[in-house]
Amino acid sequence: MNSRTGSLADIKVIDASRVLGGPYAGQILGDHGADVIKIEPPAGDETRGWGPPFLDGAASYFLGLNRNKRGMALDLTQEAGRELLLRLLETADVFIENFKTGTLERWGLGREELERRFPRLVHCRISGFGADGPLGGLPGYDAAAGIMSVNGELGGEPLRVGLPVVDMVTGLNAVIGILMALQERASSGKGQFVEATLYDCGVSLLHPHLPNYYLSGKVAGRSGNAHPNITPYDVFATRDAPLFLAVGNNRQFATLCKIIGRPELAQDARYATNKDRNINRDALKADLEAAMAGFDCGPLAERLVKSGVPCGAVRNIDEVMADPHTHHRGMVVDIG
Repeated sequence: MNSRTGSLADIKVIDASRVLGGPYAGQILGDHGADVIKIEPPAGDETRGWGPPFLDGAASYFLGLNRNKRGMALDLTQEAGRELLLRLLETADVFIENFKTGTLERWGLGREELERRFPRLVHCRISGFGADGPLGGLPGYDAAAGIMSVNGELGGEPLRVGLPVVDMVTGLNAVIGILMALQERASSGKGQFVEATLYDCGVSLLHPHLPNYYLSGKVAGRSGNAHPNITPYDVFATRDAPLFLAVGNNRQFATLCKIIGRPELAQDARYATNKDRNINRDALKADLEAAMAGFDCGPLAERLVKSGVPCGAVRNIDEVMADPHTHHRGMVVDIG
């Protein structure tokens, strides 16, 4: 009897993907009750070795992407391994894979063959650039989509974002596609082929830089912590620690100015609207930091946010994990 709970408790997923985007998609499905079977090559998913730290020989990197899954090893280069995969797919609803372009076809398990054998199967493929086009079949990374070009300090070199954001968003988009395909199957009875590529997903993340480029013709550069369209939206020095402000409208700006003891700044013609504040952002930052030099970050942040001004102290990972609200929201679950 099925003892799983969650909205996907009746869904069976074969996750034959490796590294990040595909495993992240499979983990999300498993978190919501799907029966996910992780298929690894005999040598294992390479992220098992992406440490330290390790637990029972598996790196934290692997453990962070493969919870709520059952696991098995299959050598799909051998006919016996491929036959076992086909038997697993006979009762599966979803197949997730990120094999190199042409690999499944070489094994006789290409898209058309899977559609013929398993017409109700939702086949999700995650790749770098897709199977065709000038870059088809190549691996994809943040740099190709332009994200590194807008990440970094003003006047500095391009920087990789500190999180694997493109892979994770690709996994999220894959889940969205899978759920839409399952919804459509409920009425048509037919599965679909779902493709999520790192390149497409990376380009889709370029907001607001892409609309800015289309309207202005100007190529965005790096601006550090400052927002390209909104001011004050940046890290500001206080007496003891940096404070991040994300002031999105005139009401919030007026509240900020009042709390830091400079209410007249909200009436200054240089700062009257967001457009004005953008034009005069350097002068505004100097005025705000001069006023905030008399405040400690923590108490000021608490007072501002309770007054409706979006802000926060810049915190480390251990501080986030120790925050009672993190635990209240169920973001940390201890089992055993």
